[in-house]
Amino acid sequence: MSTVPPASPASRRPTLHGALRGLGRYPVRYSAFTLCGLALLALLYVHWFDNPWWWLGTLLAAVLTVVGFHDLTQRKHAILRNYPVLGHLRFAFEFIRPEIRQYFIENDTESLPFSRAQRSLVYQRAKGDPDNRPFGTQLDTGHQGYEWINHSMAPSKLADHDFRVWIGGQPGEVSPSVEPCTQPYHASVFNISAMSFGSLSANAILALNKGAAQGGFAHDTGEGSISQHHRVHGGDLIWEVASGYFGCRNDDGTFSEEKFIANARDPQVKMIEIKLSQGAKPGHGGILPGTKVTVEIADARGVPVGVDCISPSSHSAFRTPVEMMQFIARLRRLSGGKPVGFKFCLGHVWEWFALVKAMIETGITPDFIVVDGAEGGTGAAPVEFTDHVGAPVQEGLLLVHNTLVGAGLRKRISLGCAGKVISAFDIARYMALGADWCNAGRGFMLALGCIQAQTCHTGNCPTGVTTQDPLRQQALVVPDKAERVTRFHHHTLEALKELVQAAGLEHPQQITSHHIVRRLTDTEVRLLSNLVLQVAPGALLGPLDDLPTVFKLYWPLASASSFRAQEAAPGPAPQHAGNTVPTALLAPEPGV
Repeated sequence: MSTVPPASPASRRPTLHGALRGLGRYPVRYSAFTLCGLALLALLYVHWFDNPWWWLGTLLAAVLTVVGFHDLTQRKHAILRNYPVLGHLRFAFEFIRPEIRQYFIENDTESLPFSRAQRSLVYQRAKGDPDNRPFGTQLDTGHQGYEWINHSMAPSKLADHDFRVWIGGQPGEVSPSVEPCTQPYHASVFNISAMSFGSLSANAILALNKGAAQGGFAHDTGEGSISQHHRVHGGDLIWEVASGYFGCRNDDGTFSEEKFIANARDPQVKMIEIKLSQGAKPGHGGILPGTKVTVEIADARGVPVGVDCISPSSHSAFRTPVEMMQFIARLRRLSGGKPVGFKFCLGHVWEWFALVKAMIETGITPDFIVVDGAEGGTGAAPVEFTDHVGAPVQEGLLLVHNTLVGAGLRKRISLGCAGKVISAFDIARYMALGADWCNAGRGFMLALGCIQAQTCHTGNCPTGVTTQDPLRQQALVVPDKAERVTRFHHHTLEALKELVQAAGLEHPQQITSHHIVRRLTDTEVRLLSNLVLQVAPGALLGPLDDLPTVFKLYWPLASASSFRAQEAAPGPAPQHAGNTVPTALLAPEPGV
């Protein structure tokens, strides 16, 4: 058996080759930490105590060396254990990545949720700067989905851009609804969407409401109710009543008639909006931690200071569609006859149909409905809800409009919508799909100075829009930002007026799906009227055979007495079951 001869003493002596090989095994990733340590030793060795730069260098080297030792021993971040000192660069670059991308990398039309071109448009109109663009469109007109509005060879000439709609009927007209509205509201076609005090800062609420008062448009309070800041400037309010009944609740969280009357009959409150769900997180309740429930927030919401403020995912004042219609009539009576409606993001189709059947059965109709799209985003929400729950505004608006037409109720109910409304074309397009007016949340936030930092939920908003930090709020100067809010509204409606004139019309409500064209392929375009099926008035009150699949499938499942789907009547099931989101409303037909 062969044996390995023992190494001679000479062979065990260190050699240059062995030293280099050992150095090669030393992790290079530790080099930054090692250099910091060596620099500290070198500086301590020379000890130039009379040189201020020596003190600065020694302090920096010492701090980095201590950081390196901490990185090697901590257990939370693997990257720091493997890359002491150097690993912090990864976190630093990750922290500033959104800003680097926004300011140096992204082009004008690519970023989400709003591109630089969209944000710039709001900033320019809010500041009163020219918003005309030279050298042609930056959009790809050959791209699938590109849309435009057809113009007329005989444009109209309008005297004013202050387009308005009556909500709750018109003065002198008697509504056929049970306990009808007696104080209809003449609303602008462009208003501020629901954003609560608490989500927004006090200065943001003050600026929005003052801007609304100056511009003659409405400001939705959001579910956080009416705060003292909403009342300072007297702008028209749409009071949102949600499942927490903030501003009209008993101590146990149930609805209080007495407190509701006190707020609802305030002349500043023009309409009452029952919130069923919101686009940012439909079907999801919420909780404001007690640490954030300040005296001001507690006073507005009617909850104790410092106690968790809970928003349930559903209402306790009603459990069925019929009970909800009765609740609407009750609020209309308690408010003194003001318009009462509801806001929701479309989910299960049969639940929406159940509400319509309850309207038909009881004779009680809301004065308005606001369709909130899943694109909505002023409220922070779990990612799964933000990305994958709720119908987009186009599908929701199409179904709601067509259902009301088919049920013979459309003329009694005004329709609003919200979901990434920024430009006049956005308003025109949604009106073509059935809306009477549009709301915007983030658009008006941008008018306040929001830079889309997307830190709304952290309390660290860099512009003071979405924070309760009193120092950060000071950055938002109310008189200046109120002017910007007014100008953004003014110039957007001016642009809408120019679109209406170009189309040869007299009011944006005359815009229909016949006016909007959509590109399908490189060689094919269609009018929206040929892509979106139209339901004939009263069609849902008779046989369903000729109606789109979404009605044939889900209308029989709906009941006015329950939000749950009922068993379908015996008979052959419609072909092509489809989805709960009513994409069946979009069906191609021949030609433009």
